[in-house]
Amino acid sequence: LMSIATIGAFAIGEYPEGVTVMLFYTIGELFQMAAVNRAKRNISALLDVRADAANVLRNGKYESINPEKVEIGETIQIKAGEKIPLDGEMLSEKSSFNTAALTGESKPKTINKGENVLAGMLNLDKVIEIKVTKAFADSALSRILEMVQNATTRKAKTELFIRKFAKIYTPIVFFLALALVTIPILVLGKDYHFQTWLYRSLVFLVISCPCALVISIPLGYFGGIGAASSHGVLFKGSNFLDLITKLNVVVMDKTGTLTKGVFKVQKVESNIDEKDFMNFLVAVEAKSTHPIAKAIVEHVGAKEIHPAENIEEIAGMGLKGIVNGKEVLAGNVKLLEKFNIDFDAKIKEIEESIVVVAVDGKYAGYVLIADEIKEDAAEAIKQLHANGIKQVVMLSGDKTSIVKKVAGVLGIDSYFGDLLPEDKVAKLEEIKKDKTKVVAFVGDGINDTPVLAISDIGIA
Repeated sequence: LMSIATIGAFAIGEYPEGVTVMLFYTIGELFQMAAVNRAKRNISALLDVRADAANVLRNGKYESINPEKVEIGETIQIKAGEKIPLDGEMLSEKSSFNTAALTGESKPKTINKGENVLAGMLNLDKVIEIKVTKAFADSALSRILEMVQNATTRKAKTELFIRKFAKIYTPIVFFLALALVTIPILVLGKDYHFQTWLYRSLVFLVISCPCALVISIPLGYFGGIGAASSHGVLFKGSNFLDLITKLNVVVMDKTGTLTKGVFKVQKVESNIDEKDFMNFLVAVEAKSTHPIAKAIVEHVGAKEIHPAENIEEIAGMGLKGIVNGKEVLAGNVKLLEKFNIDFDAKIKEIEESIVVVAVDGKYAGYVLIADEIKEDAAEAIKQLHANGIKQVVMLSGDKTSIVKKVAGVLGIDSYFGDLLPEDKVAKLEEIKKDKTKVVAFVGDGINDTPVLAISDIGIA
């Protein structure tokens, strides 16, 4: 429409006005390009976490190649200060990594031998070796980047409406302008002046041009996605920018979202010497791969672990073994009841997870294990309420007593514990029955996938 108006202006000799129309249009285009480029730079900054090369072991020596050409099962070497190019399994003993590019956590993470390392992490300590477990295209980082690059393809309803509107509106304006030139001939006859009515139709074209809508609305969404990227927030599409402005209910998982998802020994209560107590307990727990057993061993550290013999796992209860000639039981209260061992009944009232210990048929004490609440969790809940979120709900598979305690500390409005993944889905569907509620679910585990899928907004 602008081009037709300019050509028409030149045709009737109105050169200053034709130039002015195109000048203002070009200035608008320049502002648009500047905004788009700024958004692209924000997204490009996110893409900079990719490593350009990988040092792969081939024929007994390391050679630098493109990460896309590295095959699953090959060994790669990463020096201190270098980015991890591919997902893999740690072959070296341990190292510290900066994971901010993937998780936003500023605190370095220590990863030990046999644990997973993700592309995009920054190796901080020393030279390490990793066994590649995923191709470049399947790495966690590549999936994140693909999501960002495809974000602009998912349009908001407003944006889709404007595109449809422009397709109908533009030809209507053109034919109305054409009518403004031709119809007066039939009405005015000899008094008709072609140049005057062409000028008027050109003015109509310019003032009716939908540039403001067609350019500014998609640009606004694109700029929003780019601005969010600069803060580490990745929107999968502009439709979610619309939805998040209407958000009024946030539902959260507990473990790994509000808490660190790492068990720590919080308290040791023993009837015997605490050092002897821990030696007995660690000797038995060192033979287990359970997260609680690992937390107990980690609490003691790299001290000498006494050998344990005849270790027997009693399903759903705990472990039994011989340490320094003494029979040691370590597990839950049911284990002591099974072996008819007397203990203080008050320990049954403890809300957190505990490991009780008996030595040679006598109750020796317990260790209290608990997940730690993230330092910024309470502030996050406070800010959600301050920004118009009417209800914050916590869903967890953990014991209801523990969930209640965490909810009380963080100021969460309502909570539900002892939930399986399908129970979480049922709870969320129940919340969504109220059509006035726009619900976001925040989770971090594979078990949260069904709930993330059915929520209005999934945040991971």
